[in-house]
Amino acid sequence: MNLLRTLAAVSSMTMLSRVTGLLRETLFARAFGAGAYTDAFNVAFRIPNLLRRLFAEGAFSQAFVPILAEYKIQHGQEASRTLSDHVANCLVWATLIVSAIGIVGAPLFVLLIAGGLKQDAGAFDAAVWMTRLMFPYIACMSFVAMAGGILNTWHQFKIPAFTPVLLNLSLIAGSLFLAPYLEQPVYAQAIAVFVGGLLQVAIQIPALIKIGMLPRLSINPAAGLSDPGVRRVLKKMGPAVFAVSASQISLMINTSIASRLEQGSISWLTYADRLMEFPTALLGVALGTILLPSLSKANVDGDREEYSALLDWGLRLTLLLAIPAAIGLCVLALPLIATLFHYGAFTDRAAEMSARPLIAYAAGLVGIILVKTLAPAFYARQDIRTPVRIAMGVLLATQLMNLIFVPLIEVAGLALSIGLAACLNALFLFIGLRKRGIYVPSPGWGKFFVKLVVAVAAMGVTGWFAAQQFDWLALRATPLLRAGALAGVIAVCGLVYFGLLVLLGFRVRDFRRTGK
Repeated sequence: MNLLRTLAAVSSMTMLSRVTGLLRETLFARAFGAGAYTDAFNVAFRIPNLLRRLFAEGAFSQAFVPILAEYKIQHGQEASRTLSDHVANCLVWATLIVSAIGIVGAPLFVLLIAGGLKQDAGAFDAAVWMTRLMFPYIACMSFVAMAGGILNTWHQFKIPAFTPVLLNLSLIAGSLFLAPYLEQPVYAQAIAVFVGGLLQVAIQIPALIKIGMLPRLSINPAAGLSDPGVRRVLKKMGPAVFAVSASQISLMINTSIASRLEQGSISWLTYADRLMEFPTALLGVALGTILLPSLSKANVDGDREEYSALLDWGLRLTLLLAIPAAIGLCVLALPLIATLFHYGAFTDRAAEMSARPLIAYAAGLVGIILVKTLAPAFYARQDIRTPVRIAMGVLLATQLMNLIFVPLIEVAGLALSIGLAACLNALFLFIGLRKRGIYVPSPGWGKFFVKLVVAVAAMGVTGWFAAQQFDWLALRATPLLRAGALAGVIAVCGLVYFGLLVLLGFRVRDFRRTGK
């Protein structure tokens, strides 16, 4: 398997997901702006979204994939399918029960997560209604995460990467075709999330049937709990909840803090978060997705050289693309926010205030992406304890930084705390890998980094100068001109960066790598 080609394929599917995601956010901003009811939707969606990370693509995937890879290599297809059947049964039933609890306890959850919404009774009630409707989404996404883990282990990466597009299309359809007919238009987005979850489940089924791994569920919730493989997954998953989801827990705490700041703060933070997630998904999530099965196989085979070489490849590629992405988000924060969201109900002030947390996120973007590359190195070895200890310390550091930054720069301080904490997380993960001898850097890192810094510096100066030539908010009246100007600035920055890399000796063939 050509890892660079696979990464390009996964990233292209992820790109489609993020492009449709940005379109959905653009339509959302145009239709609903940034106010009490958009805050209510963002709070309502964030609660099941956090649980999705805990039950699904975060902790569960990191615990399940290495054990499934081990079963596939050592025990064969039938044993792997039995494990998948039992794990799926436990996971789906657990999330259905949690969904029922969430529906009943929605008022308490909203009060705990965003008590500041109580200042507007209508917004609080709307958040409760939408939370109840969207809670079953976690059951759908837990199945999707398990299906994605199975498909990735069988080197079928495209369907899992494409799946989020369906949620985006559902939300786009909701804002365009359903919202105008509802008394409270933002409810259309909650309905669209529910429908999008069902669509994402549906697309997995044919792909699982094709590889003979469609899980067989039982009406007995306890079926499979006695399976030693299931118990291993659950044992690993428990602490992985803290390791993988520390940033999500911080985000929920930040939501509570933001609900007590100026009205609209949650929405400003959410718009910035959407843009930050674009490079995070294209590189960090995509790299983690393809690295975990390959690292798991190298671990089972006892091939330490291959293990270290895979990590080295991933780290170089991460820095090559994450550093310019961070600089780009920083110098083009307002142009990006204005071009994508500054329409309809989205005001000049909303654009300026959303740009501030985006700049703050950019400061920690490299760390956020590195964590997604480094953490799989521990999970592939079924080492959960080390990331857990680091994540718990980072969670504490995030909230301590909030005490410093929020009084100074308000909502941007919340984003800055998450970004800097991610950098700490990445640093400690890296130190852990080096101390254990798991990762040994290949020769040439010094020259690689110097050349990278030269190219990034030139790109950053170019981007900053080019961005100053336009009044991005005043261009609201000519959206096509504004979009063309932004595309031109990005194109020039890309030409400067990659052109300099080529002149300095970088070649695509240097980053080609095969995996098994």
